[in-house]
Amino acid sequence: MPNGQWYPPEWPDRIRALAAGELTAVAPRRAATVLLLRDAGGAAAIEVHMLRRRASMAFAGGAYAYPGGSVDPRDEHPVRWAGPSPAEWAARLGVATAAEAQAVVCAAVRETYEEAGVLLAGPTPDTVVGDTTGDDWEEARAALVARELSFAEFLDARDLVLRSDLLGAWARWITPEFEPRRYDTWFFVAALPTGQRTRNASTEADRTVWIRPADAAAGYDRGDLLMMPPTIATLRSLAPYDSPLAALDAARGQDLTPVLARARLEGDEVVLSWPGHDEFTRHVPGPGAGGDL
Repeated sequence: MPNGQWYPPEWPDRIRALAAGELTAVAPRRAATVLLLRDAGGAAAIEVHMLRRRASMAFAGGAYAYPGGSVDPRDEHPVRWAGPSPAEWAARLGVATAAEAQAVVCAAVRETYEEAGVLLAGPTPDTVVGDTTGDDWEEARAALVARELSFAEFLDARDLVLRSDLLGAWARWITPEFEPRRYDTWFFVAALPTGQRTRNASTEADRTVWIRPADAAAGYDRGDLLMMPPTIATLRSLAPYDSPLAALDAARGQDLTPVLARARLEGDEVVLSWPGHDEFTRHVPGPGAGGDL
């Protein structure tokens, strides 16, 4: 494999099984992930916060990714809200109802706090908390992770307002139909709030880094950093922006058409592609031909 592209070795067999009608695609779960950005310092450049998934993880073990995770059904519970309304977010995200949009946005903010310790919320609609460290914060974060506490309850207990205006919707990717763990994931960008610090708060990660998108992409191209297609694609798309605010401003015009992999059989060969992203196309020879992903 010439680069760090993540491809499970079982995919060709699963693709053939799906084509033969021997495999039924599972419905994807909605999810959200956040590209936390900060000024690189000393130069007109940005850094993005990434975590490396533990090698033992069943899905994408060893791959670099962003903080994020599945929508919790309770993310639809009413929350104190600032910024574009859930109805406006529904139009932007391409979902049917305001409640669905609220759940996706809540998941983005909640998962960023759960996995990176960064909270996009504040006491008022135009402020952000400056410090999320301390035993009381950690107890609440652990309760969120354990699903003992809903995000709405967490915000209410601290009299906080969710700052949806601090997020910019950037992309949407759907896990291929032949993958047993499927997600319909919205990618957001956000600037690291002043006074807050990221930390590895996730049990799913063994390392976190702040890295310039170009440097991360170069590591992927060398084969040093393992990434899923949505991760490297979003990294490359950050290249034109020299500040978090520039990326947030650009988010308003980002195309959120879902990207879903296509797989077809040409004889015994599997051809796997992601529309609009030619670099990920793979031709996998049939059994016995010596091909792999």
